[in-house]
Amino acid sequence: MINPLPSNEDPSVQENLYQLSIQLGQPLDRETIEELCQDARDLLSHIDPAPVTLARVAGVLLVHHVQNSEAEELEWFKDQIEQCVDDEEVEEVIESLHRIDTL
Repeated sequence: MINPLPSNEDPSVQENLYQLSIQLGQPLDRETIEELCQDARDLLSHIDPAPVTLARVAGVLLVHHVQNSEAEELEWFKDQIEQCVDDEEVEEVIESLHRIDTL
């Protein structure tokens, strides 16, 4: 059963993730997209994230899923997100991923 979206989550998040998976060359089914969104909600359950923060975390999870990233990379990301105390720290973690990738 698919969980209803929380009232603060934009329903287009799932559609955008689906479109992103197509652009990445690996279209995902709607159930997988919903699981990624739920994983993002679970990771952020300790704060009240802005919809854009939730979407960005779900997007990172999608990229890890599509690219079959190393399990350690994904666990590092999840651990970092679970330690964040607000949206700003979550955004900093996400931005740090981009800086690491360019090195």
